[in-house]
Amino acid sequence: MKTADAEPIIIVEHLRAEFGDNLIFRDVSFQVKRGEIFVILGGSGCGKTTLLKHLIGLYRPTAGKVLVNGVDIVAQDPSEMEQVRKGTGMLFQAGALFGSMTLAENIAVPLQQYTNLPAKIIDLIVRMKLSLVNLTGYENHLPEELSGGMKKRAGLARAMALDPPILFFDEPSAGLDPVSAVELDLLIKGLNAALGTTMVIVTHELQSIYLIADRIIMLDKETKGIIAEGDPRELRDHATEPKVSNFFNRKPAGEEYIRLAQKLRLEMTLVETRRGG
Repeated sequence: MKTADAEPIIIVEHLRAEFGDNLIFRDVSFQVKRGEIFVILGGSGCGKTTLLKHLIGLYRPTAGKVLVNGVDIVAQDPSEMEQVRKGTGMLFQAGALFGSMTLAENIAVPLQQYTNLPAKIIDLIVRMKLSLVNLTGYENHLPEELSGGMKKRAGLARAMALDPPILFFDEPSAGLDPVSAVELDLLIKGLNAALGTTMVIVTHELQSIYLIADRIIMLDKETKGIIAEGDPRELRDHATEPKVSNFFNRKPAGEEYIRLAQKLRLEMTLVETRRGG
């Protein structure tokens, strides 16, 4: 059961990321509690996916710490990072399945790489993981034979192959139709409730955020930092920062709102003019 005082499983301290002269974010600090669904959100170009890649060790920050299960992954060498990654799973935006492999073969890859389990046990685990994501019977299908939603679920099954305590997701609903997106959200929420897996998700889909998120942080492109943290439903109703309120209530901010309104009025005038002509 999730509690407000659950211990943190990920601790980020004063993280700074820059590529050359391009500062992405600075002095970013937050904690992810064990067993929660934690969402990273914000407008385009604010550094959401960049932050996620720092959390899984693909990028190294300019400054700061990222502690995963008490281990500062910033200070780890490549061989030590391999051990850390065994405790995490990642669902990339496009699923990242190997196109020449069946689903069973895809899911077996991390088991073959990181364990010495016999083939019969690996096969049993593969079938269990596919069952968890409602893909029983698709063991011998190739990724190209699946719909977009099925590919995402297959990618999730592979991410769970080693039973990691932490799962990371990069825009899981991207490219899915509304029904498939909701089905994936419900699957994520159900797996979190059943397995107690900590989940860190990058998304900008408000419907998904309200449905699955326990807590969020919101990054801001202008300030290069976090401008909101907490329960998204409370932020929607009570945020005092205009950028946060506008995001959660789907309102363009200030000048952008005026520009869009002017554009709409112009288009309506042109339509009326053509009708009159």
